[in-house]
Amino acid sequence: MADLTVNLAVPKTSATLTVRIIKSFEFRTEKSLVLHNINLETTTVGQLKDIARQAVQTQAGWKPYRTLVLDTLKLYTKAHGAKSTNLIINLNHDDWILSDDSKTLADCDFENETEVSFFNRKMYEKFRANPETKWES
Repeated sequence: MADLTVNLAVPKTSATLTVRIIKSFEFRTEKSLVLHNINLETTTVGQLKDIARQAVQTQAGWKPYRTLVLDTLKLYTKAHGAKSTNLIINLNHDDWILSDDSKTLADCDFENETEVSFFNRKMYEKFRANPETKWES
């Protein structure tokens, strides 16, 4: 086990995931939700969305995010993988959008320490058409 990286050493039945809840693409406003002990073999994309939405609605510190319509998950990076130069979301690879809510996370190639972005699809499409940030001004 000492030769294995952390993404492969932890069993798929007890993974830690980071869900990047995106409030604004233009202002790069996001907050990370870390989920522990997620079973990648039984948890579906739809269930992960529900877990994240429930956390936003019930956990402390998420009040500014509670009015968001969160409907889309997209892979951001896996442990030890290359990250996007965009700090909030990977604008490339639209094939990384998880559109089938019935697929298990293991079927979507999730591993321990996978990061996904959770956001409103309409806001994403608008930003993707004109990816300018406003916080730098």
